[in-house]
Amino acid sequence: MGVVLRGVRDVSLRRRGFAVAGRVWLAGLSLVLAAGCQSVPLDRAGTLKSYASLEPSDGLATKSLIRVDAAEIRAARTIRLVPTSFSPGATATALSNKQRRLVANAVDRSLCIGLSERFTVVKASDPADLTVRAVVTRIEATDETAAGASKAFSLVPSLIGIPVPVPRVPVGLGSLSIEAEAVDRRGDQRAAMVWARGASAMGSSATVSAAGDAYDLAGAFGEDFGGLLVKGESPFGKMPSLPSGGKIDAAFGQAPKHAACEAFGRGPGVGGMIGARIGLPPEWTDDGAATNL
Repeated sequence: MGVVLRGVRDVSLRRRGFAVAGRVWLAGLSLVLAAGCQSVPLDRAGTLKSYASLEPSDGLATKSLIRVDAAEIRAARTIRLVPTSFSPGATATALSNKQRRLVANAVDRSLCIGLSERFTVVKASDPADLTVRAVVTRIEATDETAAGASKAFSLVPSLIGIPVPVPRVPVGLGSLSIEAEAVDRRGDQRAAMVWARGASAMGSSATVSAAGDAYDLAGAFGEDFGGLLVKGESPFGKMPSLPSGGKIDAAFGQAPKHAACEAFGRGPGVGGMIGARIGLPPEWTDDGAATNL
């Protein structure tokens, strides 16, 4: 009889757990539906050589204007990266200098790994068929209190043993806007992108850092602009593909394909993945750019 009663009690507790998790998930979903994701204007900040022929090409969560001379881009073999910089307006944020450097380096590292899929990446001081310049034009900092609450909120289902996805609290979400271009040996623009994206309550992991969302979005931009140059066409509106071996190695902190990418340091690897999972600031897990190159 005692076994039966314990069994009934366990079933009752599990049912209550499911009910609590369901209410948590529905509450989070209602907040998401009410607030959506961070809305980011797609401004032209004046950092490109030309804005002629830019055309809208949006992704599910990304706004962008792009142009690409496909034949010229596909004919190029070598490429170099000028370290990402900030427009005057992008420096007037709550981010520290260290956090801004980390975001800029995340852009460069992501670009370098992505561009290595087709190009030979050379040092910034070496000549190349194409030169890439990116400028951060706007950053909205992440609200650390809201991010901390989101992380705590997301742990509730796991604490009661029910793996239910929980949206972030849609308050204080960060965003990132970047302009970038690739120019040839003569300095003529061959590809350009004006890019803006905000963190979303459903698709972004919260880390307790003012730079948390911008850091994650920096990697997303690198994927998008790198994809534009590797394929010579818009990276949006296509089925996702499996990551290459080089990108998987980079995610685990392994050596990049081209030595020039070592200038941007290696990814934080498994430690960074675990840190992001539990909400640690990226400045705790990412060492940033290499200092001895």
